[in-house]
Amino acid sequence: MKIALDAMGGDNGSKAAVHGAVWAARDFGITIQLVGQPDTIKAELAEHNIKDLDLPIIPAKEVIEMDDHPAAAVKSKKDSSMVVALRSVKQGNSDAFVTAGNSGGALAAALFGLGRIKHIKRPALGTIFPTESEYGHCFLLDVGANTNVRPEYLFQFALMGSYYADKVLNISSPRVALLSTGEEEEKGSILIQEVAPMLKQSALNFVGNVEGKDIPTGVADVVVTDGFTGNVYIKGAEGVAWIIQRMLEREIKARPTAVLGALLARGAIKAFRTKVDYREFGGGPLLGVNGVVIIAHGRSDPYAIRHAIRVAKQAAENKIVDAIKSGLKDCAPMNGK
Repeated sequence: MKIALDAMGGDNGSKAAVHGAVWAARDFGITIQLVGQPDTIKAELAEHNIKDLDLPIIPAKEVIEMDDHPAAAVKSKKDSSMVVALRSVKQGNSDAFVTAGNSGGALAAALFGLGRIKHIKRPALGTIFPTESEYGHCFLLDVGANTNVRPEYLFQFALMGSYYADKVLNISSPRVALLSTGEEEEKGSILIQEVAPMLKQSALNFVGNVEGKDIPTGVADVVVTDGFTGNVYIKGAEGVAWIIQRMLEREIKARPTAVLGALLARGAIKAFRTKVDYREFGGGPLLGVNGVVIIAHGRSDPYAIRHAIRVAKQAAENKIVDAIKSGLKDCAPMNGK
């Protein structure tokens, strides 16, 4: 197993990437290929005990910065860490690619470097979202790759999301739902009303529409939406979770007896924080491209990078790309005809 890591991407740069790579190489016993500027990477590696760890460096002179225009940067920076890493995946020298860098750049680089799986019209970016289900989470897609979609795109998102939930998240017969403004079939946009019949007629375990408030309750294992709506939803949820935590901390500190209660409940509080911590989920898979691509949060620290590599390892081991290719064969109406 060889994972190509963009060692230059993310808000925390090479320090977080290299530390996370060392952590993952030690915990998982796999090869982490550090792609980027050799001198910078070597300087970071010198801060760690890397004896017996397989951490080869793949040189790349350029970096796609967080504020670069994605497509333009990919075309102009042919020797960037993203482009070089994805070339390694394309050539079969790496089993997966992980980055915490410019997500738009990662999408563009993956499309140019790997191409789409045959018959897939648009790739989709998915993410794990905490719920009260028996699995503790659902899979939400798209969360940013496609702001304008057609019915057939959403149908394929549902297929890919279901395969990912089954093969990688080990959710048997995952329940698939459409994010809408109401549970009733007549609710929602024209787009939703056109997609629902397609999903009903498919072999997927389609359970209908769900509202945003119902997702955390665990009514579905895979929730499908367009990239604009999905991105707004997860960022809104992230903001609400953050403000609730801040308000709770402030109110506890203002009451001496509450501080004592918090100390007694710190085990439960720690467990709760773990369940809603995005770092635990690592990164989101870009499904539909012809290779395993995991995009981590831009703010990823070493712990999050370690988990992003774990997710890439699981996706590669469970052959998610082959699963999508195989599944599409049973969906002739959506195969570009």
